[in-house]
Amino acid sequence: MIKQKPTFESIEPDFGHSFTYQKFDEDKENNNNIWHYHPEIELVYVNGGTGKRQIGSHVSYYTKGDLILIGSNLPHCGFTDKLTGNKSESVVQMKENFLGNGFFDIPEMKKIQNLFEVAKGGVAFYGKTKTIIGEKIEILEYQTDFQRLLSILNILNELGSSQEFKVLNAEGFSIETEVKDNDRINVVFNFVKANFKEEITLDEIANLVSMTVPSFCRYFKKITNKTFTQFVNEYRLVHASKLLAEKPISITEVCFESGFNNFSHFNKLFKAFTGQSPSEYRNQLKTVLQ
Repeated sequence: MIKQKPTFESIEPDFGHSFTYQKFDEDKENNNNIWHYHPEIELVYVNGGTGKRQIGSHVSYYTKGDLILIGSNLPHCGFTDKLTGNKSESVVQMKENFLGNGFFDIPEMKKIQNLFEVAKGGVAFYGKTKTIIGEKIEILEYQTDFQRLLSILNILNELGSSQEFKVLNAEGFSIETEVKDNDRINVVFNFVKANFKEEITLDEIANLVSMTVPSFCRYFKKITNKTFTQFVNEYRLVHASKLLAEKPISITEVCFESGFNNFSHFNKLFKAFTGQSPSEYRNQLKTVLQ
């Protein structure tokens, strides 16, 4: 079994900048694909494609690109890989006080202040918001530093005015700046990411973070509002969704490739999770992607 250390990502804006802007495409891939966290708020726009959305204890599958805002110190994973099929991925990162202490306390910044509060649970935007703001984020590439700063403020304000969003950790993911907790939960998340195709026992995972099984179960439920078994099954089911969309393999193979060893149990869990059987899900997704 692989034990991965938690990753704290240190983000240093380029000299003379208060925020970081990066664009990834087929020539420059974003390889930050393990669960990590940082104090910076992160805005990510994935232009087209389909893939996994992994933020806090929330794991889901997105289609036709993604627009997400991730709060400070909220663990998350890379959103694109070689199979995503997206045109590009744009990432903006900034600390909450990147324009100085108190700047966002002024009345005109109320919507942005509220947005940062909601982003603590991770937010995915959809509909016209995703399309319109996505285009504005793409334009950042061609702007001067000053224009880019004004555009980012404008983008945040528009996101703060939008009703087209879903909070991903809606029950309240309870890590904010508890670095010790963040390190521990990152060990758990990265272990699941590396080993979800195998059986993961509670003894094994509790031992990994030096806790007893009852203590670990209480801790994990308190932080994520999910049982550990529920989280692992959701991770496997989202992986199954990805395989159903991206690989022309049989549903039985999808079941075993996703870490399930009982086909009828997999079918039952998949239907409860998505509202559809694996074959219905695959057929509907083919229609969406076409």
